[in-house]
Amino acid sequence: MALALNVFQTVTAVVPASPTVVYTAPVGYTGVVLLAQVANIGATSEDITFVHRRSATDTELLKEYPISANDTSSLLAGKLVLESGDRLVLSGSNASNLKFVASLLETLN
Repeated sequence: MALALNVFQTVTAVVPASPTVVYTAPVGYTGVVLLAQVANIGATSEDITFVHRRSATDTELLKEYPISANDTSSLLAGKLVLESGDRLVLSGSNASNLKFVASLLETLN
């Protein structure tokens, strides 16, 4: 069976308090993050850390970035290309008030 040339994905997660992988670019595909947003549904400001992980190298895209109560924020100013095996890692200051959504395009290498 042939692999699909382009696959759109939506990734959602409640942001955990400890760093957790929420997406891994599959083998044979390049992932393009089209949109990454987080919403704070709580009554107080919360912080988020958003990381690109390749092998053993973490690159913080946002570190302890504050999201106001009952507000949302875009985590990327543009698109982010993820090579096969690259991961997106999230953590937040509260394990229930921050909700993450990302739209991705996986394209066959």
